[in-house]
Amino acid sequence: MRVLLIGGGGREHALAWKLATSPALTALICAPGNPGTEEIATNAVIDVADHRAVIDFCRLQSVDLVIIGPEAPLVAGHGDDLRAAGISVFGPSAAAAQLEGSKGFTKDLCARFSIPTAAYQRFNNAPKAKMYARAQGAPIVIKADGLAAGKGVTVAMTTEEAMAAIDDCFEGAFGDAGAELVIEEFLEGEEVSFFCLCDGKTALPLTSAQDHKRVGDRDTGPNTGGMGAYSPAPIFDEAMQRRVMAEIIEPTLAGMAEMGCPFTGVLYAGLMVTAEGPKLIEYNVRFGDPECQVLMPRLTSDLLPLLKAAADGDLSGMDAQWTDKAALTVVMCAPGYPERPEKGSVIGGLGKAASMDAVLVFHAGTARKGADLIANGGRVLNVTALGNSVREAQARAYQAVAAIDWPEGFCRSDIGWRALEREE
Repeated sequence: MRVLLIGGGGREHALAWKLATSPALTALICAPGNPGTEEIATNAVIDVADHRAVIDFCRLQSVDLVIIGPEAPLVAGHGDDLRAAGISVFGPSAAAAQLEGSKGFTKDLCARFSIPTAAYQRFNNAPKAKMYARAQGAPIVIKADGLAAGKGVTVAMTTEEAMAAIDDCFEGAFGDAGAELVIEEFLEGEEVSFFCLCDGKTALPLTSAQDHKRVGDRDTGPNTGGMGAYSPAPIFDEAMQRRVMAEIIEPTLAGMAEMGCPFTGVLYAGLMVTAEGPKLIEYNVRFGDPECQVLMPRLTSDLLPLLKAAADGDLSGMDAQWTDKAALTVVMCAPGYPERPEKGSVIGGLGKAASMDAVLVFHAGTARKGADLIANGGRVLNVTALGNSVREAQARAYQAVAAIDWPEGFCRSDIGWRALEREE
């Protein structure tokens, strides 16, 4: 099977690494890819925002399956245009991608189909939003409605923080994503991520993970796209999975089909496990980043047939098998991230780190400059390790981080802290 993988971050390197092991694969092309994917695939220079150019490339290269990694092209309807041209695509339609593209859309879906979530209201102007937030009081959650690269959510612990977050949205801090916002009830509990493959009718459960959104240790500082993750999440046992499938995932798929926009692809549910049970925080319509970097090393099944079956609309008879080992990834970032990441610093020692037992290094924001590998983004590397426990995986990952020669880079020192507290 000839596969085109669209994207160039750590998620796509992890997907490419896993796809490259498939006996069904005959060619893997990444667009644009990164210095990590070029070691296991062919990187192609295509303007992926030009849908016609991608269609022409697929025809020229006899591509059998396109896998769209990031959310932005899915929300922009890239999958629709490819399918209209007769090309098989893993990823939802633009209509179904509203589950991530509009937080208000998802909240309205939850209200319509009785899916447990936080109480909310939608707003398109600051005065009414501020009036509602003051009346509700803090803590309260302010969310830009559209795509904001994981940075459009503020958990306001004071009314003043809520007012500032509302101003940020309507004054353009998140571009068009902040033209509308959602204000939500603050939920007490523990966050967990859960992933399913969907064929438009049914969902195949995958596994769980826990992310670390804040830039600083012990979850301090501003939100980021994710500073690290581990899988599986200890809080997410089989009983919890059955409940989430019955109360959240299955009603979502049925609701989307009833609304005329059946969902195919990977459905990533961000959940809060509260005293009343699991509640939906948000949906993403693609593999998480950095969650994908811990999911792929744990998946023992062949990924490619699973994605093709979802794309073809028939997951019946498919199964996904996972190692019992834990995986943990540490994100190494450029100085100044998340506000103003500095590009251009030279990175060394990756070979030493990657040669360690049960360690993988996935590239994210990297580039080649002559013979040097340089930082070319905010989140630059994902250092991933497997272990018999989260503690063992964490120790291996941080040992590998220490082997990387990048004085300018930084990372959190406590990825996996929630799981480690449970292991004690």
